[in-house]
Amino acid sequence: MPEVNELVTGAISCHCWNGDRTKFAMCPNNNEVHIYTKKGGKWEVEHILKEHGQRVTGMDWSTKSNSLVTCGADRNAYVWVFNGKEWKPSLVILRINRAATFVKWSPLENKFAVGSGARVVSICYFEEENDWWVSKHIKKPLRSTVLSVDWHPNNYLIAVGTSDFKARVFSAYVKEIESKPEATCWGKKMTFGSCMAEFYSGGGGWVHDVSFSPSGNKLAYVGHDSSITVVNQTNDKVATVKHSYLPYLACQFLTESSIVAAGYDCYPVLWSHDDNDQLTYINKLDQSEKKASGQLSAMEKFRGLDKRASAGQSDTSLECTHQNAIVQICLYSGSKESATGFSTIGVDGRLVVWSCKSLETSIAGLRFT
Repeated sequence: MPEVNELVTGAISCHCWNGDRTKFAMCPNNNEVHIYTKKGGKWEVEHILKEHGQRVTGMDWSTKSNSLVTCGADRNAYVWVFNGKEWKPSLVILRINRAATFVKWSPLENKFAVGSGARVVSICYFEEENDWWVSKHIKKPLRSTVLSVDWHPNNYLIAVGTSDFKARVFSAYVKEIESKPEATCWGKKMTFGSCMAEFYSGGGGWVHDVSFSPSGNKLAYVGHDSSITVVNQTNDKVATVKHSYLPYLACQFLTESSIVAAGYDCYPVLWSHDDNDQLTYINKLDQSEKKASGQLSAMEKFRGLDKRASAGQSDTSLECTHQNAIVQICLYSGSKESATGFSTIGVDGRLVVWSCKSLETSIAGLRFT
């Protein structure tokens, strides 16, 4: 059974874990960042960060420096450092005139990327001379809002999903802070902002999420046209499946060939991309069943009045753990080469931790290979 955490009554917009998974941060769909720690086997709020003026849209927690980066609709990003008593923010100079939408640390954690509605990706790094965080912009050929980013394992390339229906791979090589990159299957010349590849699935759906494989040779992305695509850059093969389910909002490689995806269907599913570049649906990962309805207690009647304005026994629950759309997937345990667990958050205010080993045990024939 997955570990289900009922955190808030409303939606959760984003979340992230610290290095040893003893804490996590999340945003309850407002301008606050809540940091939780486990006390007595239960997650409790330890700190509330309120620097943002509008809704927080993205966050990521570095495993090495323990720095937390957040971005929001107020067009700002902050790098938070814990001084032993409280979290202190440092403002990042993003130079954007629209909301920031997504943020992610690079694998070496010497820079991070911020997507935005200004049709740019800000690659941010720390400038020692002036003691502040500055940014360089990736602009062309982006034509619309950046919805997601993911870093290549080599720390130089970045995948970008946008609402102009395309997924692209750019060079994010910052010569001021790092050495010259080596050639990859995505290209040799990696000057900053170079578009190394561009993909269009043909359906006209926003690209909600992108994910590099552990080797960096494959790129998976999901679109609002109910499609999932995996690109194998070593042989230029592109596999796209237009599935019959509701659109996915998130995807994540768990191994070199296993991809977990989730979205408006409210449960995670497993896809496999084999050596023959065949993309195959494997199984639904949530095997929960709807609880048998019984007599309502007085407390449940008042709870129903509060949530649904109804004291009756109208059963609107879904036959799955999440009761509304899943908006984000994060690795929880293991590495991208061989993940052993992942977490999901949803519009239902739940954070759910899934164990790959438990899923393999409970679902016949399921293997994360």
